[in-house]
Amino acid sequence: MSELGLTFDEPPTKGRHRHRRSRDRKQRRGRGGRSVLALLVVLLVLGGIAYGGWWGVNWLQQYAAAEDYPGEGTGSVVVEITAGQRLDEIGQTLFEADVVASQRAFVEAANRNPLAVNIQPGFYELRLQMRADLAVEMLLDLDNRVVERVTIPEGLTSFRTFDLLADELGIAVEDFEAAAADPIALGVPEFWFNRNDGKEVTEPSIEGFLFPSTYEFPPEPTAEQVLKAMVAQFLTVAEQIGFVETVENERGGIAPYEALIVASLAQAEAGVPEDMGKIARVAYNRVYGSFPELGCAGCLQFDVTVNYWFELNGLPTKSSAEMTTQDLTDPSNPYNRNAEGLVPTPINNPGQEALEAAMDPPDGDWIYFVAIDHEGNSAFAETFEEHCLNGQKAVEAGILEVPC
Repeated sequence: MSELGLTFDEPPTKGRHRHRRSRDRKQRRGRGGRSVLALLVVLLVLGGIAYGGWWGVNWLQQYAAAEDYPGEGTGSVVVEITAGQRLDEIGQTLFEADVVASQRAFVEAANRNPLAVNIQPGFYELRLQMRADLAVEMLLDLDNRVVERVTIPEGLTSFRTFDLLADELGIAVEDFEAAAADPIALGVPEFWFNRNDGKEVTEPSIEGFLFPSTYEFPPEPTAEQVLKAMVAQFLTVAEQIGFVETVENERGGIAPYEALIVASLAQAEAGVPEDMGKIARVAYNRVYGSFPELGCAGCLQFDVTVNYWFELNGLPTKSSAEMTTQDLTDPSNPYNRNAEGLVPTPINNPGQEALEAAMDPPDGDWIYFVAIDHEGNSAFAETFEEHCLNGQKAVEAGILEVPC
């Protein structure tokens, strides 16, 4: 032991401290290595997850995408798109018809096309097994619609309407006649056949209810389908213009059916639309007014009603000049010129302007009218003398041979 109290066997204090620091550094280096290793493991795990996600997305895009046909399709098929169908419902319709490979493919293609909201109901001729985006484009092209389009002019009788429909649609006239035998079954409400003038409707007629318009029918329609569509259009227009309500509230007890008869008379007699209202007023004045000058109380005295009787019986029509006294006044004909009151039925199918003229005619005491030029304009009169003066204008225009 030295004077300092130390033995040579004990290591100096500094040495112990130096050795401890050395061990600490080794321990720290060991912990740092483990941290780096842990970090590398974490990075590897995260990288694996990222790669797995990327691979999964690619897999989903490649293998879980909506099934779609690759080409433009072959052959043809007719499908119906109904009113109010959603895109997914249209897609299902096309999938079931084998137009597209899947409903989803069509919906996705339609969502990519901003015009798809304009797809219209109807029948379309498409191709089988075609790409969904091409199916959307074909539905937007109205040239691909399959329709039977027919235009029915105003004022045709039901008989002439049946002839026109038969020619255009290839349906036998007899089929239309059979379907028309029960107007109520075609959709005409029963109240339409009520009358307030004391005349009973014993056999409801389709006349007056086949609204003139342009119609689009599905391929190969039946006669019943066609006539139901025309009746439905009549009811729609009548409701839009308030025909029933206006007649019942403003025409002094006249029934809507009677006003419909007057509308058919105005349609038949008017040479220009502007005269329909006045002609309707003449009809009301003659039948419901008190004008002894006519020589026949409550007589309509329209020649066109006689021609309807001819058509009803399969006979050729005649001009007023060709009609004999027997033709005009035949008592066996309920449509004869001197029959009291309104005729049993409308004499044609009037359009909207004629319906509006009959439901709301202008005020006036006219009881006569005559065409005075070749454009069809008529002059109206309250007295027979005034009527003869108007007739002279018709003679000068070459419309009549004698003024009255």
